[in-house]
Amino acid sequence: MRISIDTKATINLGEYSRNGQSRGLKPVKALDHDMNAKEKLIPGGILEPVSGDVFLFFGDSYKTSDFMMDGLHLWWEHRKHELSNITDLVINSDNGPECSGRRSQFLQRMVDFSILTGLNIRLVYYPPYHSKYNAIERYWAGLEKSWNGYLLDSTETVLKRASHFAWKGTKAVVNFLGGVYEKGVKVVGEEKQKLEQCLERSETLQWWD
Repeated sequence: MRISIDTKATINLGEYSRNGQSRGLKPVKALDHDMNAKEKLIPGGILEPVSGDVFLFFGDSYKTSDFMMDGLHLWWEHRKHELSNITDLVINSDNGPECSGRRSQFLQRMVDFSILTGLNIRLVYYPPYHSKYNAIERYWAGLEKSWNGYLLDSTETVLKRASHFAWKGTKAVVNFLGGVYEKGVKVVGEEKQKLEQCLERSETLQWWD
């Protein structure tokens, strides 16, 4: 099975204009600047390209390897009964800083996920400046066009708009991941050497496959 995973730009919560369009008898009043936003949300998502099913997870801390992997764990808990016959999972990603083939914490969490689930996992990354070909990017574009006409002024509103948006006739499953995600967590020393022994890298594209 193949999935596409990615995070999106941080959402500043508030009555800000996002250059969208909305339906109504009167224009929606909005602020034209979002400086010094007090609240923010981090969107993450997983798309199953064949079925079009989407699983979203939002956090209010930082965009980190642990945030992405916790989202992957949630997705698996949601789908594991329907995917009980799956033995191999291919994950397409854009090689961003929180999930790259060099990010030790991400790779360690992925190895732990493989052991927990019994899945053989293959990470396949898109090259620089080509992340637009990652399948979930088309979903993000549609979601942004949908919710940019609304005032995303609270976490509840963002989750509601995300859950109402239909992609290829299907609405996403939406979750909130609370808690603090620390930046800069990494695997070092002997643990990193042990980690590399769990990985089989491509001879020609070792950081990308």
